[in-house]
Amino acid sequence: MAGRRVLAGFHAVNARLRHAPDSIEVLYVDGERRDARMKQLLERAEQARVRIVAVDARRLHGLAGDAPHQGVAALCAERAAAATLDDVLAAVQPDTLLLLLDGVTDPRNLGACLRVADAAGVAAVIVPRDRSAALTPVVAKAAAGATETLPLIAVTNLARAMDELKEAGIWIAGASGDAQTSLYELSLTGPLAWALGAEGEGLRRLTRERCDWLARIPLAGHVESLNVSVAAGICLFETVRQRSATRPA
Repeated sequence: MAGRRVLAGFHAVNARLRHAPDSIEVLYVDGERRDARMKQLLERAEQARVRIVAVDARRLHGLAGDAPHQGVAALCAERAAAATLDDVLAAVQPDTLLLLLDGVTDPRNLGACLRVADAAGVAAVIVPRDRSAALTPVVAKAAAGATETLPLIAVTNLARAMDELKEAGIWIAGASGDAQTSLYELSLTGPLAWALGAEGEGLRRLTRERCDWLARIPLAGHVESLNVSVAAGICLFETVRQRSATRPA
């Protein structure tokens, strides 16, 4: 449905209720679920004067698709993008932190990346329009509400966008398992973007070439790689740690 989307699961629906309750057209709930979590959600929806419709599990499955709905799904008006690449370029600060995802096509991985990026204080996540999962109920569910507050910016050409970020004074670090430099050897202060590729494929050539540094996450065990959302969390929170250590007490 043009201009509308379905949010499924408690995190995603609660986030929309907090930030834009007027955009919810209908809240569908499992009529048989009466636990405390459902009661709290219904009270919040009633206070916001959201229309609530009790349905059976089959209807909820039809609305949510592959996303685990937990007995809750909301039909919402699509919200305008919270930011564009131009907005990001115009608002660069000494502590700007961005996440670039190259070829992350699995919706659960994308949602998990959004969740960890939001937790790390990332200003925006940038993806290539044709090599990324779309913003679906599965992504929103995995993001646990992060899609409501964290801009996801799809660009036509990721390599060109990286050039624009660098021109704006943002350094770019790429995560690569075959890099000679360890993540922990980098100085990650100042405006920075982390670039990560999908597990297995990694960063594409043009994306790698535009990184100012390439770094690996040291792995002590027998696994050869990490899930992209786990790798993103390690890279982003090492950046947060370094910045916290250099901030005046």
